[in-house]
Order: sequence, then structure tokens, then C-alpha cells
Amino acid sequence: MQDLKLPVAVIGAGPVGLAAAAHLVERGLQPLILEKGTSVGAAVLEWGHVRVFSPWMYNIDDAARRLLETRGWKAPDADVLPTGREIVEQYLAPLSRVPQIASGLKLGSTVTAITRRGLSKVGSKGRDGAPFVIRYERDGITENVLVGAVIDASGTWDQPNPLGIDGLPIPGEGWSSHLSYGIPDVTGARRAEFIGRRTLVVGSGHSAINVVMALMELQNADPATKIFWALRHDGVERLLGGGLNDRLPARGALGLAAKKAIAEGRLTLLTSFSADAITADGGPAVLATANGEAIRLHVDQIVVATGFRPDFSFLRELRIAVDPIVEAPPALAPLIDPNLHSCGTVPPHGVLELSHPEKDFYIVGMKSYGRAPTFLMKTGYEQVRSVVADIAGDHEAARRVELVLPETGVCSVTLSSGSSAGCCGGPATTRSDACCVADAVAKDEGKSGCGCGSKAAPEKAVERA
Repeated sequence: MQDLKLPVAVIGAGPVGLAAAAHLVERGLQPLILEKGTSVGAAVLEWGHVRVFSPWMYNIDDAARRLLETRGWKAPDADVLPTGREIVEQYLAPLSRVPQIASGLKLGSTVTAITRRGLSKVGSKGRDGAPFVIRYERDGITENVLVGAVIDASGTWDQPNPLGIDGLPIPGEGWSSHLSYGIPDVTGARRAEFIGRRTLVVGSGHSAINVVMALMELQNADPATKIFWALRHDGVERLLGGGLNDRLPARGALGLAAKKAIAEGRLTLLTSFSADAITADGGPAVLATANGEAIRLHVDQIVVATGFRPDFSFLRELRIAVDPIVEAPPALAPLIDPNLHSCGTVPPHGVLELSHPEKDFYIVGMKSYGRAPTFLMKTGYEQVRSVVADIAGDHEAARRVELVLPETGVCSVTLSSGSSAGCCGGPATTRSDACCVADAVAKDEGKSGCGCGSKAAPEKAVERA
């Protein structure tokens, strides 16, 4: 960073953004935190009812912990699994009140553009030494501020992927009041909308599994609750997590619970699902293809849990580089591309993988993963530790790895008889197209994926509307 007198902008006051602020404070740099929500952790509060897979030991950044402890803060039990709301109330809110962070925190501030002072994206002369100009809106007023570096930790929560399998919204998706994205609170605030109703859940990741498990709780109370679970691929192998081999037991247990629900026939599984339109036919009806057949599915609610995508609109005047497929920084993309990996283990990474052509600009946190899934908070904490060290001029620390992540335990999972977990595991590999050691060995031998496992058990027949 050229001018250490200028603040460093942090966009987003979620877990990773506030961790970045804590590291800046430790390095003697002034953070300016711009959060568009009305509170810190605003996006986290939207899934505040969800209990995360990782215990507190993985959810608290080291620099943030040190800063909080100087004010007498006591960390929660390291082995307890918190909800999103507990993460905000017991960790992020106290951190935001630390004076060195509170003085630079601006809530209700939406960043609309970032550029270099006096230079458009095309201008090169003196570019690296020019301060950044951040334009943001607050209380209906547009303001500009100069900063010496920018850390974009704005996340992806407000950019959900649409229902269309081709990445576009399907006809009717925009008007349907019966459609939700992400992880709605089906057992709490929105219980009346889902209990005793027919719900279609689209997605194969942990968010979708969370929604399905919550709907099953309602089904226990009211058997009239019907669940249709739609997967865009042709089998269940990729949705079940690491099972008993997962180093985050709650994540593995979720996959095993999903497997048990399928085996017991408590839901209708739709594979190779492709939605074509939503019609207002006595309530929402989804026209789709599933299990190789055209179907019309009459439901009361639709939950789209198909992931998220980054918003680059306010970065248009910056020179950023993103992978054309995953939309992550090019050096990071091969490590997280779901076309190359079938499990979620990612080697720790930092400033080298996160750098852009625009000097002193970094995208961190969930947004750094672009459209790829399975991001852990601890990964983001290592990212910002490295990035802030580099901004402060400590290049040796920036390039040092200081993190060991829990393994997912598997690279792929099948529903073969008697199998409770998956096929491979072990530590992450440095090979960019392999997710773990067993995966790398299999690829070296010319096998597809991990080169192991057996055929999945046949799925149940589709219930036709």
C-alpha cells in the first residue's frame, strides 16, 4: 500500500470482513468498513436459524480473538456448534464495538463504484500509486472516500443462482410469491407456510439438505407435509457429504440423515431435474423434466438452494481477473472448480492466489470462490491474514501458510448397499485438479474422479402430480 495514512476499505461487515478489520488494527492500519446492512453480520442473520457444521473453534479469527480478549471478552465453548444468530450476537457484535473497529464502521452504506483517483480502467500512468476512490450511498446521500487499499468481503448472499438450469430465471420465476432462495426458516418464522403443505426443494448442497431436514421435522408433526427434492444431476452421490469420515461431524451427519430419509421413502426424489416454467395453475405448478420424463408438479412452496454468484457490477473500473468458469481469481479457480473436484477440501491459500492485476485490491471470503460451493469461515480468516500482511508490507508473513483445515472425508459418495460413507479421503493435495491424495493417485492412473466406489442404489419412482 502506497499511502499508509489512508484507511484500508473493507466492503462487508460479516465474519471475514470484520476479521480483515481486526488484522488491519493489529498491523496499525485504519480500517474503513462499509456494510450495506443495518447491522454487522446482516447476511448471516438471514440464515440465523441455521446451526453451522463447524464448532466455535473454527469460527473465530485469531486476530479478532486477541482484540476482543483485551476487552475482557470470553470465547464461547470451542466445541459447540453455533447458529448464525449466535455467531452475530456472541462474536461479531462484540467485535464491532471494539473502539478501533467501531470508529471506522459505517452501516447502511452501499458501495456503488470503485476506481482510481483521476484514472478510469484504461488509464495506466501512475496507476499503482494512485489512491482508490470508493463511492457509496448512505441515507440517500452519495459520498466518495479515498483509501489506500480495498478488501472486498461483500459475499454472495444477495446474488442467488436462479432456478433455470442454464443459469437464467425461468418464465414465472420473477412473479411467484411462493418461491424462496437459500435457507428459509421453515420450522420457525415461516412454519405456517410449509407445515402440511407440498414443497419442492431444488439443490444438492448443504443448504438444500438443511431445508429438507427441516421439512422432515414438520412432517413429523404433520404427515401431510410432502417433500419433493430435485437434483439437477442424475444421482445422489454428490449430495451426501463425508459421512462418518468427515472431520466436521455435523456436516457428515447431515449427509447420512439425508441418505436415511431417501431410503425410508419420506420424500420424492427427482433426478436430472430441469425446470422450464412456473405457472399460476390453482397455485404454483412447476413444468419440468425429471427422471427422463416431462412432469407438472403442483406445490405450495418452492425453495431454490442452488448456490450463489458474485456481483462485480461496482468493480467495473478496476482491473480484476476472474476465471471464466468459476468466476474466482485465476490462481484459485483450479483448486475449487466443481468440474474438477467432487469434494470440498481446498488447500489453504492467501495473497498469491487472491491477487488481481489491480494492485492493493483483493476479493476475499465467499465472493473469492465465485460460483463454487463449500466455503469455510476459517478459510476466509487465513485469506485476510495473508492479504493484510501483504498490504502492511510483511511479504514473508503474507506467503506463509498458517492454517490446517478439516477434511471432508470423501471425494464422492454412493448409495451402495451397506455403505455408510464414501470412497476416499486424506489430506489435500497440491495437484490442482485433485481434491485429496486418493483423488490425485486415481487421476495419475488415468481413472475418472476418484476411480473407486460402486453403482448407486436405484432411486424411487417419481410421484406425478
